[in-house]
Amino acid sequence: MEKGRRLPGWLKMQRASGENYSMVKRVVAENNLHTICTSGNCPNIGECWNAGTATFMILGDICTRACKFCATKTGKPLPPDPEEPSRLAAAIRAMKLRHCVITSVDRDDLSDGGASFWAGTIRCIRKENPGITIEALIPDFDGNQFEILKVAEAGPDVISHNLETVRRLTTLIRTKAKYDRSLQVLNYISESGTVAKSGIMLGLGETNKEVAETIRDIYSTGCKVITIGQYLQPGKDYMEPVEYVTPEKFSEYRALALQTGFSHVECSPLVRSSFHAENHVKAQ
Repeated sequence: MEKGRRLPGWLKMQRASGENYSMVKRVVAENNLHTICTSGNCPNIGECWNAGTATFMILGDICTRACKFCATKTGKPLPPDPEEPSRLAAAIRAMKLRHCVITSVDRDDLSDGGASFWAGTIRCIRKENPGITIEALIPDFDGNQFEILKVAEAGPDVISHNLETVRRLTTLIRTKAKYDRSLQVLNYISESGTVAKSGIMLGLGETNKEVAETIRDIYSTGCKVITIGQYLQPGKDYMEPVEYVTPEKFSEYRALALQTGFSHVECSPLVRSSFHAENHVKAQ
């Protein structure tokens, strides 16, 4: 996260320390795993790791895209590691998780975007951790319905795909991804019978009207869960926030999303896609 720029008081983050934090750090390291918490410089790493949970990132830590809001490394990825699913399943067991969130880098270099690897990972986790619930935070797979359904058929409880921002700003901050394509991805997820979830960031210069339109667009896909949080610059080479949206404004957007019909809404400055994710399984 950005350093040297004074943040408003409502963006105070929990310190990363304590027994659970050390346990998560150790288990991740021992199993040679990646997390978006560290790769993306997430401001909630303190709260989540202190609570003994993390958002795991599969298919390596090098992304084929270079979105202007994300600190994950970009470049030519290594081949998928066939042992990664079993190591992840073992880490989840060691952490005694009842719910896990998995995401991945974009793998445009793979013929199926990594969908088969995704499906195999989900099945491996379930085999080694009976009774666990799983959220899969997926890339867009170039909008390929077959690949998206391949992930859905593996049986995650929630499939999330983030729209990230409003239509006008999509080409400014997202690489290759398209606003309407992401809406179609959410529609495919919903039609599969899996709980669909999406998230957006505020503070990039969007207007109130654009946020309202985006909330309605996401809901129109059959999406049940939405997360809305403040964009924070993950490093000096990334876009700076245009503004810090007040908690009062977030409360207004939360009310709007609930009024629109979402089953579950997480909407406050420090919300990220996996924030309180265990609660989203229940969204119907």
